[in-house]
Amino acid sequence: MPFDVDYHALAPELILGSTVLVVLFLDLFLGPHRKWWAMPVSFLGIAGALAATLTLIGERRTSFGGTYVVDSFAVLFKVFFLGVALAVLMLSLRYFQQGRYYQGEYYFLVLTSFLGMLTIVSSRDLLMLFISLELVTAPGFLIAGFRKGDPRSNEAALKFFLIGILSTAVMLYGMSLIYGLTSSLRLDDIATSLGSVPPTTIALDTSEPLAIAAILFVVVGFAFKVSSVPFHFWAPDTYEGSPIPVAAFLSVASKAAGFAGLLQIMFVAFAPLAEFWAPVFAVLSVLTMSIGNLIALQQRQVVRLLAYSSIAQAGYMLLPFALVGTSGAGDREAFSAAVLYILIYGVMNLGAFAVVIALARERPGVLIEDFAGLGQRAPALAVPMALFLVSLAGIPPTAGFWGKFFIFRAAINADQAWLAIVMVVNSVVSLYYYVSIVRQMFFVQLPEPRPLRAPVLVTGVVVLAMVAVVAVGILPDLFAQFPPAATLP
Repeated sequence: MPFDVDYHALAPELILGSTVLVVLFLDLFLGPHRKWWAMPVSFLGIAGALAATLTLIGERRTSFGGTYVVDSFAVLFKVFFLGVALAVLMLSLRYFQQGRYYQGEYYFLVLTSFLGMLTIVSSRDLLMLFISLELVTAPGFLIAGFRKGDPRSNEAALKFFLIGILSTAVMLYGMSLIYGLTSSLRLDDIATSLGSVPPTTIALDTSEPLAIAAILFVVVGFAFKVSSVPFHFWAPDTYEGSPIPVAAFLSVASKAAGFAGLLQIMFVAFAPLAEFWAPVFAVLSVLTMSIGNLIALQQRQVVRLLAYSSIAQAGYMLLPFALVGTSGAGDREAFSAAVLYILIYGVMNLGAFAVVIALARERPGVLIEDFAGLGQRAPALAVPMALFLVSLAGIPPTAGFWGKFFIFRAAINADQAWLAIVMVVNSVVSLYYYVSIVRQMFFVQLPEPRPLRAPVLVTGVVVLAMVAVVAVGILPDLFAQFPPAATLP
């Protein structure tokens, strides 16, 4: 097998990897009061990687014998991840400057994690996929506990670490079984091997139960990564104990990276056995969206509320996996619906966390009651926050509505109307806790409201997220037409 290297295809990773090293050396040699320089250097590195990624639009390039592929799917997610990276840096600057944090270490770890995100969407090999996923996850263990003097932050990091290594062990065991059964790490070769036994006789094959068990081990590992029920219990405590920009990073970028890897494995490598694992995803989806929404109803602390909301949103993203195996066109529609919703969710949730960061400057606990009168105090934050919340609930004609609509349509076309109904019911339930924040902002008046001034960079993230949500809400067809033709690996 030729070991070819396409440096143009690897340009975004090379630029970001070089930036990681530069930030590391800056942190080593700069004085304590100049550590903040790590942020603009990181920003420039990410911007350079984004520019290099845009030059790859419309191309398909391979490296390392076909195990690393840059295609439309990879480019789409790389642009998304790099955009989120820029936003996370903008949210982090003032937050980490004002606290006693090790800024150089933080930016080094965040950039390292985003480097893993760039590689995970191009990996077409189980080993590269595993290494990329761990490159995404491992820095999160450290930055989750960055408030070193806070016991809750220490607890958050410890829970995240213990659950993370457990999920890694389970997933790696499943991948090793898959390799033993198929003698290959390539996703397409695995699909060929798993599909070599006719469906009518597959139950007689002694290796088939082992293959199903291996797939379930891999699914369990990824379920931890994307905080799916019943493996979700680490997420609320971790989000609450982490610095809020880190919570935003985990709920948006890290979760999206897990789903990007899961999309490739399930829709490509394990597709021949979809009739066995698709019902598992149906159960996971229903439990995740239902339990996430029901527990979110009881939350008063906004970061915990958004954590359970994130769990419920993961349930919506898992639903398309339950539709695999109906037909080629059905699989493509389900894949497209999943990709679209992951991207829309990321923008909505990032915008909501940006508003929470702005409010946390004077209300560190950020309870729902702390949003009282925000419409008077900071309408430039309150109006976008209301838009993000109703979009997360799926109210038409917001971007969130169109994301759920495409999943709903895919479920109906796959003759899984019951899943579509469950999703609609859960969306109605979620409306209660989202609207409770909106009510505080616009219908609870303060006797002496004081203006709330958010940092410029935080306000910029809020505005950009609002523009993206409005654009998708107005022009859903333009966004929806890209994934079907261009994202399936």
